[in-house]
Amino acid sequence: MHLSDSSASFRSSPVAEFRRRSVILGAVTGATLLTLSGCGLADASGGEDRTISMIVTESATYQEPTELVKEALAEDGWTLETTYVTDIIQPNQAVSQGEYDANFFQHLAYLSQFNEDNGTEVAPAFSVYYAPSGIFSLEHDSAEDLPEGAQISLAVDTANNGRGIKLLADAGQLEIDESVPVTELSQKDITSNPKNFEFIEVDQQSLAQTLSDVDAGFGFSRLVAEAGHDVEETSLILEDDDEVKLPYTVVVAGAPGFADTEKAQVLEDAFQSEEVQQWYADYLDGSTEFTEEVTLENSADIWEDFSS
Repeated sequence: MHLSDSSASFRSSPVAEFRRRSVILGAVTGATLLTLSGCGLADASGGEDRTISMIVTESATYQEPTELVKEALAEDGWTLETTYVTDIIQPNQAVSQGEYDANFFQHLAYLSQFNEDNGTEVAPAFSVYYAPSGIFSLEHDSAEDLPEGAQISLAVDTANNGRGIKLLADAGQLEIDESVPVTELSQKDITSNPKNFEFIEVDQQSLAQTLSDVDAGFGFSRLVAEAGHDVEETSLILEDDDEVKLPYTVVVAGAPGFADTEKAQVLEDAFQSEEVQQWYADYLDGSTEFTEEVTLENSADIWEDFSS
């Protein structure tokens, strides 16, 4: 009975109540800091986050170099966590929403168009390679041999759609509005189609597989090679224009500010290493071209000029 009364007296004392609350608040605060530290939001020990998350296209020209990068970073105490996907929408959405630090799957033209269409602000950090494109055919030997009303496949996405049209125009098979940049060019910019070509728009990843269904088609050299076709034997026109090279240079990209981080720096060092460069030189007889034209130092300026 005496203990019960004493306890009641303690609860009714304002000073005692203040002390009790202070003890509880201190305990909760301490637990919260420990929790945040465990999540990486606070680290009283001054620890460093050495984990990088990337979402990457599940294709040899992306996946295999990324695995080389992962091994190189591990030797320096970094962990590269990768998720490989097959679509071309999810990687930018995931980076924009903060689910991943960076992605590796697209060229500058596609990134610019995606941002415009979706209101995102994903930005390039540095370049890795350039994939030349062309017009290919399993039936005809030259662009001049394409018959009246020939069916020609083009990439359905805006960023690549005009690429095939420009190649045909450069070969004298079409006339186009020359004032329209290749990254914005589309069928509506064709001013003359003397052979009445019929254009069929196809997902870019399926262009090489559908060559047998058309007279000729636009395609990436590497995808044509991966589909088992000889690039030289099947090509009617091959891309060879320095002005086209930059828009279609493939980059590692991240959210705004990513290019200024240490994570971006270690990724650039690894992706632009001699080992990765040699991998691209060896892949399918050089169907891709390693490039370090875009770097962390100049990417902001290049991106501003390109997307303005």
